[in-house]
Amino acid sequence: MGRATLIGFTAVAMWALLALLTDASGSVPPFLLSAITFAIGTCVGLVARLFMAMPAKAERIPPQVWVIGIAGLFGYHFFYFTALRNAPAVEASLIAYLWPLFIVLGSALMPGERLRWNHIAGALLGLAGTFLIVTKGGGLAFDAQYSFGYAMAFACAFLWSGYSLLSRRFPSVPTTIVTWFCLATSVLSLACHFALEETVLPANAGQWLAVLGLGLMPVGAAFYAWDIGVKRGNIQVLGAASYAAPLLSTLVLIAAGFAEPGLRILAACVLITSGAVLAAKSLIFGGRKAAVDGAGA
Repeated sequence: MGRATLIGFTAVAMWALLALLTDASGSVPPFLLSAITFAIGTCVGLVARLFMAMPAKAERIPPQVWVIGIAGLFGYHFFYFTALRNAPAVEASLIAYLWPLFIVLGSALMPGERLRWNHIAGALLGLAGTFLIVTKGGGLAFDAQYSFGYAMAFACAFLWSGYSLLSRRFPSVPTTIVTWFCLATSVLSLACHFALEETVLPANAGQWLAVLGLGLMPVGAAFYAWDIGVKRGNIQVLGAASYAAPLLSTLVLIAAGFAEPGLRILAACVLITSGAVLAAKSLIFGGRKAAVDGAGA
């Protein structure tokens, strides 16, 4: 379980590159960028299959797995892009980032899981740190005229947390199935692009490299790592630790010279790190038994 949890957290680390690489990809519209990067993510899965031992007889995949997977990957991005089109980015992003908290709370409904006070407290500390980062230390101004956009942001948070939790109900389904989720998301994103956007491709080699990086990591390998984490790892710890993504993203932007360090970042770092440690306290301090029983600690 500990190894699977760490693999799941590598997805969070890869998602930290999302903002930097997206910014470096130029003016490619979001659905077209999603279509291209998920196509690359599909190739990641196809290449991985070449190096994996495949069962002699393919297991039948339950129909609900296809619905959960495609709704999770495509649905999250569809509703997120729709939210950004219909509400201020700060408020929409913060609502969308309720998904780690939903995972922690929703895990209590999963068979064999127990939700404890430290999981909830850790997730709330992470949410507070995310608030500091997303709002840049300022306030929020929820306006009723953006209600549709807020609802779309809430829907994408609900979809991603639902995808993560429901995937755990199918631990025997191989992670290679994510390959086809990525392919379906790429095709559906391309359809949305043709219906809603004008085509703007990367303008130079540097932008194409950024698109390639997106497809290989945050919109590629990250989803395969996340699948392993949510199916076999400690999902409460993963949920709380997921709040590290906006912090790590900000640190990457600072390192790249696109953002400035400050007390706000330090405070967010303390809140998110404390929340992750608190959520994982039994795994960290509880010894071998806790590592075995991590789902309930």
